[in-house]
Amino acid sequence: MRLLFVLFALALASAAHAGGVDRLKAFIAGAKTAEADFSQTVADKNGHITQQASGRMAFARPGKFRWDYSAPYEQVIVGDGSKLWLYDTDLNQVTVKPLGDVIAGTPAALLAGDNAIEKYFSLKNAGEMDGLEWLDATPKNKDTTFQRIRMGFKGDVLVQMELYDFFGQRTTLRLSHLVRNPAIAPSRFRFTPPKGADVIGE
Repeated sequence: MRLLFVLFALALASAAHAGGVDRLKAFIAGAKTAEADFSQTVADKNGHITQQASGRMAFARPGKFRWDYSAPYEQVIVGDGSKLWLYDTDLNQVTVKPLGDVIAGTPAALLAGDNAIEKYFSLKNAGEMDGLEWLDATPKNKDTTFQRIRMGFKGDVLVQMELYDFFGQRTTLRLSHLVRNPAIAPSRFRFTPPKGADVIGE
């Protein structure tokens, strides 16, 4: 009887911690496009907050995404399927580079990549915490910005991401008002450098 109880308890624990990876796969399978507001906080290795920002993001799989930062400064990041564009409004400067493997170990790959996410990440369930089902995603390509990424789901909705870099910094992204499969104009994922802007990398 005791053995059965232990096995039952283990089965329950396994079921409780099986959610994160399944939630991500279901989210990707069910969301060809998505839009959400986001807030971003960066903390150093001692936990001190060094940056805060907010804006709106959107993606259309595979390979197209856009992050519009509105506060405290304006910045635009666009992936058009072949190139990555970064526009700093204050500097009036555009950086462009081939998309390629640039996003392989980033949140963009997890959200806007193709369905073969396990080609780029090792995924592991990370249990439940703060009412969310979590997973750990470790990039298989070691030449990346982030050491690992945590994703937290509430039901089938992605609400938080935590990105850990090699310097001990943690970037927390909180998503709100997420809408799955909205109609997004293709022009949203195209970027034309503003007249007079310095363009680097092209």
